[in-house]
Amino acid sequence: MATVPLDQGLLLAAILFALGLAGVLMRRNLLFILMSLEVMLGQVMFILILTLAATEVSVGLALILLTQRRIANLDADASNRLKG
Repeated sequence: MATVPLDQGLLLAAILFALGLAGVLMRRNLLFILMSLEVMLGQVMFILILTLAATEVSVGLALILLTQRRIANLDADASNRLKG
């Protein structure tokens, strides 16, 4: 399965968002305006998903570093000593 580089994905999202914005500003037909808004909201959700994924990774890394600092190894069985 081929992966898309992040910069190309963000470029595509920006282009689609701009097209959606142009559709909202230029069209008078309510159906086309709603379709353009849907395209814009889809791109906002794409950026939100990327942000949430980066946040999850940073929290996970912080937990791993804290565990390694407290018990000096990353063995999952040894982490039972972290009970409060």
